Amino acid sequence: MARVLKAAIASAVGLFPRLQTPVPTVRTFSMSLPSHQVAGPVWNLGRLNHVAVAVPDLEKAKAFYKNVLGAQVGETVPLPEHGVSVVFVNLGNTKMELLHPLGNDSPIAGFLQKNKAGGMHHICIEVDNINAAVMDLKEKKIRILSEEAKIGAHGKPVIFLHPKDCGGVLVELEQV
Repeated sequence: MARVLKAAIASAVGLFPRLQTPVPTVRTFSMSLPSHQVAGPVWNLGRLNHVAVAVPDLEKAKAFYKNVLGAQVGETVPLPEHGVSVVFVNLGNTKMELLHPLGNDSPIAGFLQKNKAGGMHHICIEVDNINAAVMDLKEKKIRILSEEAKIGAHGKPVIFLHPKDCGGVLVELEQV
């Protein structure tokens, strides 16, 4: 019986080459630069700050997260410079940002016209140096949706990266 089992395992491994133990690849890199080059801007990506969800009915969404799920739900904050009203839902390890249009020129109004029930709008990731991040990302040909950082819902500078350059996801970077 043991010989039959060993033979079955040996033939199965042949059918699934990915199950075989891979040979580790060692890659090295040097932190030193030739004297004629200057190091680029230094910035670090931080933690996920929030996931933003566009909602057609802000009060209904607030009630759902507070009364049905039992989450801590903040107050509605209008941000006319961004064309939205926001509500933060505290989830312990991160937050959700509920977005609702404020005015006719709101980018969220356009999103909701295409997505009547609402849905995920963007993710926000913290960075330790937003100006260095902007310079570096522009050098890497990542499109930024504004000329410069704006003050976001947390009172900190933010920028948005074009979703076509970010795997189909609208990414917000926020200075910590």
